[in-house]
Amino acid sequence: MKSSTLKVVLLVGGFGTRLRSILPSAPKPLALVGSRPFLELLIRQLEHQRVRNLILCTGHLADQLEREFGDGGPLGVTIQYSREPQALGTGGAVKFAEPLLRDTPEFLVMNGDSFLEFEVQDLLDLHRAEKAMATMAVVDVKSAGRYGTVEMDESGRIRRFCEKTGRDAPGLINAGVYVFNYEVLKHIPAGMVSLEKEIFPALLDQGVYAAKQHGVFIDIGTPDDYAQAQRLADRLRSAAGLEPCSETSPTSIR
Repeated sequence: MKSSTLKVVLLVGGFGTRLRSILPSAPKPLALVGSRPFLELLIRQLEHQRVRNLILCTGHLADQLEREFGDGGPLGVTIQYSREPQALGTGGAVKFAEPLLRDTPEFLVMNGDSFLEFEVQDLLDLHRAEKAMATMAVVDVKSAGRYGTVEMDESGRIRRFCEKTGRDAPGLINAGVYVFNYEVLKHIPAGMVSLEKEIFPALLDQGVYAAKQHGVFIDIGTPDDYAQAQRLADRLRSAAGLEPCSETSPTSIR
């Protein structure tokens, strides 16, 4: 399978409670970074790499996301929606989208509130070379305390996930981008379940590999992180294949 035919699951159904002071009535993926909704930057990044088959796992304020992006045509992509009837967590959202994934042997999953500069084809190539069940993009950060960390061996196989410590120390963290074999869905039960806390640890014996990335990484989970994303707006636009923007960065969606 080429990256151009790959399906991508974007997890955009969260409540965004820590960003409510900035986005009291809009879903977090619609927060503007520069002049664009954050989620549009992710979609542009994928389209720039010829990845155009997208599934948006929506939930909280799903109507707003569906109105904003529609079928994806204006952005050069095809968007299908998997709207959760209730909060299902990251794993539950992927499982709920299973009917839209039945024709693909592997697929990409991305968190809708973080941006990682990465090459889709490189990630796929590593996943296939290792014959992995799942491959996780990881990055080194200076302060890993609020993320939890990943431990891998010399071959790149992940051996352990460590819980958040709150300590201001460097570490290797999950960057929220994954390649999954279709078989992963057999290991995800229906209902409320977390990829990070439940599914990945259970898959370690099946072969989960880390793909270390060196580009820009940012999430917008807190007001401080969102402010940092604004400062990095031009770099994010460049990574998404867009021209720099000279407009003043807003602090809320339009």
